[in-house]
Amino acid sequence: MSREILLSTVILAATAASPVGLADDASRQELVRERSADVMPFDLKATTHVFIKTQSGGVQRVVAKEASDAEQTQLIRTHLKNLVARFRRGDFSGPAHVHGTGMPGLAALKAATPGELRINYHDVAAGGEVEYASDRPKVVDAVHQWFDAQLVDHGPDAVPGHDHSMHSDH
Repeated sequence: MSREILLSTVILAATAASPVGLADDASRQELVRERSADVMPFDLKATTHVFIKTQSGGVQRVVAKEASDAEQTQLIRTHLKNLVARFRRGDFSGPAHVHGTGMPGLAALKAATPGELRINYHDVAAGGEVEYASDRPKVVDAVHQWFDAQLVDHGPDAVPGHDHSMHSDH
């Protein structure tokens, strides 16, 4: 096989494996924003997604950028509560639609058996959060991969959080 054909094959494979089928982050983020409107009732530009990795999984927090925005806060809370109900049934079709079926970590989360992945919802100021926890390293790793992919895909609408409990000096 010629070097050019091999290089083209590698580039094509990398593009196909990306979460939404695009190699370019900016293009992928725009597509994710468009697809998000099909799944998320709140305004992405008026909210921030925070992804906090923990030793047992992670916390996905969504908050309104304006704490006084009661409409966005209610939309966030309703969406996240519905998301938890679907995830507990093993239904990850929302993230698959938004990010693509090849999204890192998603297949392992879908494959988790009942009890391997615990998912809980909590209200927080100006929004809500979903806690993902597992005793299985494979599932914890899948949550971390999934969070990393969402940080890239949501671009300026998402930020990494920090779990202070992961430090032994507390």
